[in-house]
Amino acid sequence: MTNTAIRYTPEFKQTLIDLHEKGHSFKELHEEYGPSLDTIRKWVQAATVIAIDHQGTAVTNEQFKQLQKENRRLREELDILKRAAVLLAKRWALVRVK
Repeated sequence: MTNTAIRYTPEFKQTLIDLHEKGHSFKELHEEYGPSLDTIRKWVQAATVIAIDHQGTAVTNEQFKQLQKENRRLREELDILKRAAVLLAKRWALVRVK
């Protein structure tokens, strides 16, 4: 048995999100367009505005999660660089003493 996941275009997803925002229920969208109720729910949740940044731009749940992931990665990189700087400083101090 092969797994043939259906891929929906971003335009299609946005259309269903817009229809939901205009008052169509998840069930109506599922029955008319086909994606599962959970799939449509996930699309709507990902597109939900959770904040407005300092420039007045809307930040969606999905964008927020991506920013959190990037922030975590950058903090890890910074930690690695700090440790490397300490090691290099110690090594430099040993070289200067000799």
